[in-house]
Amino acid sequence: MKTLVIAEKPSVGRDIARVLRCDKKNNSFIEGSRYVVTWGMGHLVTLQDPEGYDKKYKTWNMDDIPIMPKKMEIEVIRQTGRQYQVVKSLIHRNDIKDIVIATDAGREGELVARWILKKAGNRKPCKRLWISSVTDKAIREGFSHLKDAKEYDNLYHAAVSRAEADWLVGINATRALTCKHNAQLSCGRVQTPTLAMIARREEEIRNFVAEPYYGLTAKADGVTYTWKDKKSGSFRSFQKEKMEKILENVKKDSFCIRKVERKKKKTFPPLLYDLTELQRDANKKFGFSAKETLNIMQRLYENHKVLTYPRTDSRYLTEDVVSTIPERLEACGTGPYRKLAAQVRGKKLEAKKLSFVNNSKVSDHHAIIPTEQFVDLTRMSNEERKIYDLVVRRFLSVLYPPCEYEETTLVAECAGEEFVARGDVIISPGFREVYEKLEEEETDPELKSQILPHLKEGEVVDGVHFSMREGKTTPPPYFTEATLLSAMENPVKYMESRDREMAKTLGETGGLGTVATRADIIEKLFHSFLLEKKGNEIHLTSKARQLLKLVPSDLKKPELTAQWEMKLSRIAEGKLDDKKFMGDIRQYTVEIVNQIRVQEGTFRHDNLTSKKCPNCGKRLLAVNGKNSKMLVCQDRECGYRETISRVTNARCPVCHKKMEMIGKGEDSTFVCSCGHKERLSRFQERRKAEGGGVSKKDVAAYMKKQKKEAEEPLNNAFAVALKNMMLESKDS
Repeated sequence: MKTLVIAEKPSVGRDIARVLRCDKKNNSFIEGSRYVVTWGMGHLVTLQDPEGYDKKYKTWNMDDIPIMPKKMEIEVIRQTGRQYQVVKSLIHRNDIKDIVIATDAGREGELVARWILKKAGNRKPCKRLWISSVTDKAIREGFSHLKDAKEYDNLYHAAVSRAEADWLVGINATRALTCKHNAQLSCGRVQTPTLAMIARREEEIRNFVAEPYYGLTAKADGVTYTWKDKKSGSFRSFQKEKMEKILENVKKDSFCIRKVERKKKKTFPPLLYDLTELQRDANKKFGFSAKETLNIMQRLYENHKVLTYPRTDSRYLTEDVVSTIPERLEACGTGPYRKLAAQVRGKKLEAKKLSFVNNSKVSDHHAIIPTEQFVDLTRMSNEERKIYDLVVRRFLSVLYPPCEYEETTLVAECAGEEFVARGDVIISPGFREVYEKLEEEETDPELKSQILPHLKEGEVVDGVHFSMREGKTTPPPYFTEATLLSAMENPVKYMESRDREMAKTLGETGGLGTVATRADIIEKLFHSFLLEKKGNEIHLTSKARQLLKLVPSDLKKPELTAQWEMKLSRIAEGKLDDKKFMGDIRQYTVEIVNQIRVQEGTFRHDNLTSKKCPNCGKRLLAVNGKNSKMLVCQDRECGYRETISRVTNARCPVCHKKMEMIGKGEDSTFVCSCGHKERLSRFQERRKAEGGGVSKKDVAAYMKKQKKEAEEPLNNAFAVALKNMMLESKDS
């Protein structure tokens, strides 16, 4: 008799099969003497579409909403139906005695396997593999400590509740808005509050009124002293007349050093990476989107096996991982990290004395760190190297001592006013050795660190030059992907209520979405043309601004997610009945639909062009995708879309900015904002002469990607829900 192992993806399944010595390969499973290993393609089973309950739901009709099935059914995803049938047949094979769930260790991973088993009608005993990395060692240890799958029943109930709640609210609110306004409008408990936060930031910027401020500087012997208000401690004043008077007075008086303060200080290394922090840093340093970073991390985890599980919200390690650190140092201590790793390799590690070790701050998975797998940097792409570098240096840095330095502060007095200068002297670099350049935010940007001369208290400084500086207050910046991730992770300041318990819950549950879903949420908002990029800044589209006026107010608040996640966590802990939660969700869905039904307000396309859709003849809409400009049909039933131009990685030979590609095929032309234009054929010739650039293969890959994007559904967030469905009225 054999054991069936179900992994989440083929790559992980193949790794597990190799470790378990399964050598009989099939396209859909791998078999050995004791084990049969198969896999999903992510989800193979999902919640049934509305028309699965009743054919009438194929047509979107306000009278049929809300759609409230008595029992939520699941169905096989058509695109991966073939793999499901293979897994089902293996489950029911006579020589399979039991099953090991080896999907990703988390709420969503639990759902992937349980829905497959449920749909297939499994009655065989199940065990659970729970590991944070897919190295050979981790897999072997995981199989030697398998757990009873029943221990994770509550996690499964929480996962089902999350999926069903999002279906009921998302499907019904989306259909209600679309039917009411005859435009493709979608909403949800995470994406809509995210839009609301961006809208609030844009409103703050629009309403911002710049205010002039003033300050004084005194320069002598290469040192810049900054005026400081004795009462408020501020380095600036909004009273010009006051500062002019002070300037006049200090020019007449002596400049005397009243205090020389030297303090020895320490700076500790930042905590290890969780996914959100890694996505933030990758966006700031390399311009990677949250989705790009997650995809790269997934490859480093699954294919290269050099980093641990990426979808984690913890920045700590558990005590049991500490004993594996020497082996991890041995594995990652290669190439540019050899000397750095060697310095801490023999260090004695006591879990209780390590600041980055805390069992209570690790839920499903510990922080992202290197695995014990040997690293071959030459096999990584440039992007993979960059992400790997961030993680390895962060891992090494926490094993180094803190940076020790002496902070010197000079306080001078002149005409009763105070002037301050600050300087740091590094005593021991500590963890700073790990970083070639460590960017740090100044404690006060108006009092920058500088090299100071040796001065004594009471000493009078001669030859002082005073000047008044002027500036204007600046509005808050537009969101970038890095700062939007931060806001989603900690949306407390965007709450309308001041409920402390609610704020605490948001903090504890990780804010809007999860580390695993935030990247997808941001991508969906771009793909459904609710967001657009201007440089690195994120802006709302007209469609998004109108949508926010039409969506029920509850769906725009972070508090809704706080309430849901709090209850889902309690379900996972076995402290709340999932049936009670779903009863509340059904009632809430009815309320939301009724609000939309009676609301006032209209939706108007303000981006109509004169061009007509080649499929249905209606006028096309001009929209900005994340990195492209497109024409899309206003009729969601038609779904036609056409890419007009796309931002490429090709650099302008004049100003070196990224150029746009306009046109199709051989007629494609690169265009730069500086005015430079270049046909694709000419560009290829130039790059070939320069010894680099774009090959025919690169161009073909780009064209294939462009075609694929043109075929994508307009709203990936609810693509499954929207497929094959029509409004009764076809008027635009």
